[in-house]
Parts: sequence; structure tokens; C-alpha cells
Amino acid sequence: MTLYIGREASKLWKRICAETTTEINLLLENWKYLLAGLVLQYIHGLAARGVHYLHRPGPLLQDVGFFLLPELGEDKGYISETLFTSVFISFVLWTFHPFILKSKRIYTVLIWCRVLSFLVACQILRIITFYSTQLPGPNYHCREGSKLARLPHPQSVLELLLINSHGIVYGCGDLIFSSHMIFILVFVLTYNKYGTKRCIKQLGWLIAMTQSLLIVASRKHYTVDVVVAWYTVNLVVFFIDNKLGELPDRTSGAGTLLLPLSTKDKDTRTKEENHKLLNGNSVDPSDWRPRTQVNGKIVEDGNPIHADTAKNGA
Repeated sequence: MTLYIGREASKLWKRICAETTTEINLLLENWKYLLAGLVLQYIHGLAARGVHYLHRPGPLLQDVGFFLLPELGEDKGYISETLFTSVFISFVLWTFHPFILKSKRIYTVLIWCRVLSFLVACQILRIITFYSTQLPGPNYHCREGSKLARLPHPQSVLELLLINSHGIVYGCGDLIFSSHMIFILVFVLTYNKYGTKRCIKQLGWLIAMTQSLLIVASRKHYTVDVVVAWYTVNLVVFFIDNKLGELPDRTSGAGTLLLPLSTKDKDTRTKEENHKLLNGNSVDPSDWRPRTQVNGKIVEDGNPIHADTAKNGA
């Protein structure tokens, strides 16, 4: 039993090391895209904080979702955030599953390059939208009488460039369209294309719809913020996904080109090719038919072919 556990642990460690080497090579090639995506996440946070300075509380707008969905209350706002956090953590862990599991179809670096491109495009549209028109926030801390509804004018440039967790949770003014729905829909759409479990794909769409209802019921957004997010994110992902090159599918064998070959593997491959050439076989994998030559005859797939016949082209 101890020997079996030790053998499996050794295999797992070798798999992690091999995957780490591959991902580091991909990271060295694509670090600019990842860095640009992370920088734009920071810019999006600055923009959301900046619009808070422009926010002015006012009466709630007439909203169909507010009439149809009962209000959860300020003390139950954590339900929506808990669901969002669970989806976020689950997706991040799934993108790193190639380091551990054998059934791996994606490369972590490449999938995050794609995800960040979706997020950045949606967030740029979002910044343009919520700066165009500032609506009175429906959240409890954004209403008239709350100390957090208005931010005092910044005293320094550092205050403008600083993003803290308090500002992210208690922001106001960045309404159309929902940032939470951007992340949820991008994650669900990405897993639907590159994931393997059908039940998880169906669960993802169910969670996305549940998250939409919870956001409105928690009064964190108006219904229009959620509706616009649904069709905007889907359209953005559709067009960008068609413009980007397709990711290599590891299950098809095409992705193995990215994996470095060891000296042993190279020697083995060279010996196999030499052996095929000596037997009259083509190196092309699509033409691996065994051929032998006996008494001037070429035997192919067990059928003898006379040299005279071959000369006459018959």
C-alpha cells in the first residue's frame, strides 16, 4: 500500500513539473498579453472609483425587477456575493487543473489570455456606458442619507490611484452594466467551449440566471444593468472568439508540439523513423503500411506485387 502511494505521488510530482515547464515557456511567450489584461483590470477599478465621485443619490428609478422580485434586505446581500465568489474560485481552480489531472484539454496561460481579452473588451464598453450617464444607485449605501453615497473630493493624486476593498464593495454610480455578470458570463461561456462535463455546463447557466435574480433582489443593480450584460457579453465573446486563433486541443495531439522533447524521446523517434525507412515505410504517419521485398517482389499489406507489373504501371 505504501509503495503504491509512493509511486502515485511520484507520478503526480513528475506531471506537475512537466506541466510547470510547459506553462513557463508559454508564459515567456505571452506575458505581455497577461500583463496588459491585468493592468486594464486596475484601470477598470480606477474608473469605477472615479465615477463614485460623480454619483448623486436620488429617488429609485421605476424598475420591473423591483416589482417582481422581493427585496432580500441589506442583511442578506452576502448571498449574492457568496455565489459570485464561489463561481470565481471554482473557475480559477479549473484553469489550473492541467497541473494535476490527466484529462487535460487546455493550457492555463493560453486560456487566461483568452479570458482576459473577453473581460477587457466588456469592461471598456462598461466604462464608456456608466460615464455617459450617472444613475442614482439602488444599493442601500448609495441612497439618500447614507454617508457612503457621496465621496469627498480627493485630497491627493495618491488617493485617486488607490483602490481598496472598501471602495470595491461600496461603490456607487458604475451601474450599466453589471460587472459581476461580465465575469460570470465570461466564465460560463469559456467553460462551455473548453470544459468536458455536460452537467457542469448546464449548472453554469443555471447559476448565471440565479446570480442575475440575486443581483436585482439585493438591489445592487437595476434590471437593465443585468439585461444589457447578458446580450453585450455574449456578443463580445462571440465576435472576439472568432477573431482570435483557436487554442490547441491537447486531446487531439496537436498540443504536444508545445511540449519540450527530452533527449531520450528524440533518440527513440529517430530510431523509429530509421526503422520505418529500412522496411520501406514512409515516415509520414498516414502511410505506415508494412512493406517487405522478397525475390524481387514487393509485398504490400500481404498482397505480392511483381516488379514487372509495377513497371507497366498496372
